[in-house]
Amino acid sequence: MLSCLLRGGCSPLLCLWALLLPPLVSLHSMNQHGRRSHSAKERPKLLLVSFDGFRWDYIDRVPTLNFHNIIDNGVMVEHVENVYITKTYPNHYSLVTGLYAETHGIVANEMYDPVLNRSFSMETDSVYESRWWEAAVPLWVSIQKAGGRSGAAMWPGSDVKIHGMFPNRYLLYNASVSFETRVERLIEWFSAPNEAAVDFGVLYWEEPDESGHKLGPESPLMDVVIAGIDEKLGFLMNELKKAGLYEKVNLIVTSDHGMTQLSSDKIIELDEYVSRDLYTWVDKSPVVALLPKEGKLDEIYDKLVDVNPNMVVYKKEDIPELFHYQHNVRIMPILIAAKEGWTVMQNRTGPFMRMYSKLI
Repeated sequence: MLSCLLRGGCSPLLCLWALLLPPLVSLHSMNQHGRRSHSAKERPKLLLVSFDGFRWDYIDRVPTLNFHNIIDNGVMVEHVENVYITKTYPNHYSLVTGLYAETHGIVANEMYDPVLNRSFSMETDSVYESRWWEAAVPLWVSIQKAGGRSGAAMWPGSDVKIHGMFPNRYLLYNASVSFETRVERLIEWFSAPNEAAVDFGVLYWEEPDESGHKLGPESPLMDVVIAGIDEKLGFLMNELKKAGLYEKVNLIVTSDHGMTQLSSDKIIELDEYVSRDLYTWVDKSPVVALLPKEGKLDEIYDKLVDVNPNMVVYKKEDIPELFHYQHNVRIMPILIAAKEGWTVMQNRTGPFMRMYSKLI
């Protein structure tokens, strides 16, 4: 087993694709139909695991024997730079496409497409509409087109038909399905006989992101959560060994983004500066996306650009090129980036504030 821990540099996009693509879709292994000509037993195997919101320093905050076992026996990337914006859906799709969000089209967890005149939200069934995902080709599609097989356990987008394909084996997203069950399904798929076995698997787990939002990443209560993630990684390693897969399946463990501590004393209320009648709120903090009503873009920008030093307001065309977050119709005309530790809201009585008050 080659183990690789991507620690939040090498870009996760470059590291993953450099490790994965050459062995899985090397041209010399194709037959005249563009299919892989050697047997399933000869095909290299890879499992990509993401623990959502696993901040860079969590690994050293409590004893994490299983993480350090991977480090000692494999490779650790010292720094991972996530794509902009630092949210779950854009970063997970970047990990399996090798593209920035402006290129693959999943630019946020909540989006509006003015061409389609449709909205996307990770909280609704819009996530299952293929049209949102097909500006890019995820790895499971590439591998299957090359004659390989793939399996997916809850990875964002993996239960959507993309370019006419689902992964060969996959689980419909259901947050109540335990980590252990997800692992067991993947073990079954990797262990299947001969040509039925998968070559590439993706595994997603909601923690420690979920607890980090509830408790705050600096909370001492997060120590138990982090230790629990390490135990889950140990469970995965043990299951691979029990199934005889430990020496056959390469493993990458990574995350999509980090997390910073927020405070109810660091809230910016847009209602103090601009009427919400002038815009539609599309996506929430830490990078707020606003769609101005017709003819109101400059008025909104002028009202917001200098009113608070703890946020940065961009017109779309002025978003820094280094963010790679400008060239897509789903990126809204105005973006507001909260500075570290701050939250941008419409006001403290809104639904996001009511949720936020439970999280701090």
